[in-house]
Amino acid sequence: MTENTESHVHHGPPQPELNWGTELSGQLRWHWENQARPRLEGLTDEEYFWEPVQGCWSVRPRGAGDAPVQAGSGEYTCDWAYPEPDPPPVTTIAWRLSHILSGILGQRNASHFDGPPADYESFDYPGSASAALALLDEYYERWISHVSALSEEDLARPVGPAEGGWAEAPMATLVLHIHRELIHHLAEVALLRDLYARRDRMAESVQGAAANEDAGD
Repeated sequence: MTENTESHVHHGPPQPELNWGTELSGQLRWHWENQARPRLEGLTDEEYFWEPVQGCWSVRPRGAGDAPVQAGSGEYTCDWAYPEPDPPPVTTIAWRLSHILSGILGQRNASHFDGPPADYESFDYPGSASAALALLDEYYERWISHVSALSEEDLARPVGPAEGGWAEAPMATLVLHIHRELIHHLAEVALLRDLYARRDRMAESVQGAAANEDAGD
């Protein structure tokens, strides 16, 4: 008699079904809730506009900037240049948050998730930290709620002409790119907040280095 070996195979507990929409949204959601957004609490206008070095790009009252391009449709404009200088200028928290709002979340929400129109040239750039954070929360919620609802078929579908030369790339590629951009730029903002909090020590270090150099002469 032939023994039925199938009854002796141990299959273990059933594995949960992998949902890539949930995995992709969870990547950003965890970072946003545990690291990125908490680091923005208490952001002041002074920090928002702080320029750690000379020649920064920032968001400025209309007519106050001297960058080659001063983009925007409202009372504030964003410094820009095309092509970008090499090396590019250091940018303020205002500039980095505005870049996220207009070019990263704003444009993609508009192109893919029925968000309001957004582009660098015509964006109404926020002139205060509180206004920027309110928009950031709104744009993030639109993005993450839609990404969470994407099916496997949605994630595999080409992103289309809104993404220019990347039109044939799958939606999953765009989602990963946007999440990488958000994690990267929000980490930069957190670093600028750390430097702002220690700006007096930075000035003392520079003065001390200059004094030592003069003493050496």
